[in-house]
Amino acid sequence: MLSFNKGTRTSAAFLLAFALVLAAFTGKNFLEMRRPDRVVPAPGFTSHMLSEWFPNISGTPVDTPVFIQDSGVPGGSVLIMGGTHPNEPAATMTAVIFLERATVSRGKLFVIPFANMSAFGHNSPQEASPQRMHFTLPDGSVRSFRYGSRATNPVHQWPNPDIYIHEASGQQLSGSEMANLNRAHPGVEDGPLTQRLAKGLLELLLREEIDLAFDLHEASPEYPVVNAIVAHENSMMLAAMVTMELEAQGVLIRLEPSPKNLRGLTHREWGDATSTMPILMETGNPSQGRLRGRTDEHLVMTGEDKFYAKAAQLGRLFIPYVNDQPMDLRVARHTESILTFLETLEFL
Repeated sequence: MLSFNKGTRTSAAFLLAFALVLAAFTGKNFLEMRRPDRVVPAPGFTSHMLSEWFPNISGTPVDTPVFIQDSGVPGGSVLIMGGTHPNEPAATMTAVIFLERATVSRGKLFVIPFANMSAFGHNSPQEASPQRMHFTLPDGSVRSFRYGSRATNPVHQWPNPDIYIHEASGQQLSGSEMANLNRAHPGVEDGPLTQRLAKGLLELLLREEIDLAFDLHEASPEYPVVNAIVAHENSMMLAAMVTMELEAQGVLIRLEPSPKNLRGLTHREWGDATSTMPILMETGNPSQGRLRGRTDEHLVMTGEDKFYAKAAQLGRLFIPYVNDQPMDLRVARHTESILTFLETLEFL
């Protein structure tokens, strides 16, 4: 039997070799998170980078693909954006579906599936989240997508201050919110990466004269603003019409006004700084909540969790929850809502 005495060269060499093997294995695992997810745009889409509208992010980890389908027929311009928070996967997958399936008959469609590309490259610490989600296609093949973090990767933007001061308003937030894209709008031209990314998105809205802009999200089932539409004053009339139409179809959804004193979010800053009608939408995702049990791929994909089932029985949730909240339901809610917005837009 092999044995080692403490403090010998043999034991030191063994421990060093073990540490190197462990570092190589885990390092490869972490580096895999930097590999971009593969998407297959539908015919008619052209691929661009956000830095074409805002060169200050060119060559940085936050520069992200922008896909455009121009029908060639005069009409409105619409932006569908997922991936503001990569740990809200139904938002990303909805944007991917539009990218891979949409056919535009009038106007232009802009799709940004991975808004904060840096945040897709890591997981939030101490959350024990899965790194990837897997989807089995009808032909038996498997596609995978990254399950990232709410925040920009600290490898790319660090350290966070003790207090984050939102530059446009002076609002004070926890220092960690400096790495949150949805607290960075309307952005800062020469600021940290997250703030520059937000500025790039604003430049896209302004220069392309986007009429209607969707920022897709997910939220904890115990969070009041869930299964909801959040609308700026510019988009409230349209959002109200859509809410009534969805409820007539049996899709229960809340309508929330964008708070004027909650700054840095798309539904406030995009509406204040541009002529676009901004819409933020939330679905219920148990893998984000504080009441959840084991955080694995099964929870992300199905939303099955015995603790949430118990919370639902106690009346503690803001979504209908029996046994699950599957990915296809969450994506379907976002997809149907967007389609209803597009159908209703012509009546304004």
